[in-house]
Amino acid sequence: MSKLWSIEDLADYLGVPVPTIYGWRTKKYGPPARRVGKHLRWVPEDVKNWLDSLGPEAA
Repeated sequence: MSKLWSIEDLADYLGVPVPTIYGWRTKKYGPPARRVGKHLRWVPEDVKNWLDSLGPEAA
């Protein structure tokens, strides 16, 4: 398994501000996160699958 991404890693990868990620979570949108203790973490493969599921217009 590869290293889990922090919210900063995710925001950097997607090219969006960190507050956007938090906003998406309140709207139940965005890639699935996992809670590790009190921290949110993302599996890179899950993020890529989510992005692929948006279709070519999202790229």
